[in-house]
Amino acid sequence: MTEPFDIAVEDLAARLTEAPATPVIDVREPWEYAICALDGSANIPLGELTGRLAEIPRDQPVYVLCHHGGRSAQAVRWLRSQGVAGAINIAGGIDRWAVAVAPGMARY
Repeated sequence: MTEPFDIAVEDLAARLTEAPATPVIDVREPWEYAICALDGSANIPLGELTGRLAEIPRDQPVYVLCHHGGRSAQAVRWLRSQGVAGAINIAGGIDRWAVAVAPGMARY
């Protein structure tokens, strides 16, 4: 079964409550990640993704995050082309997360 391409931040928040160890890959740059990030997420900037493919789990869904969803969508397309069928884009990115799930989170 193919995973959906996108997940809403509200749905991801529910999954993380049920399974806190769910892998989240944040493809933003380190300076962006320093401003705000999801607890437990791994920062693998988009430009480093090709060299760090071995760090991405292939046996479970992997959620991919950026600022608004563009870079993460690009990353998901590439990851799926590399056989990471469980790669899922977090629609709206960290900005949408801050608005809908964590209103106290810093935004930029």
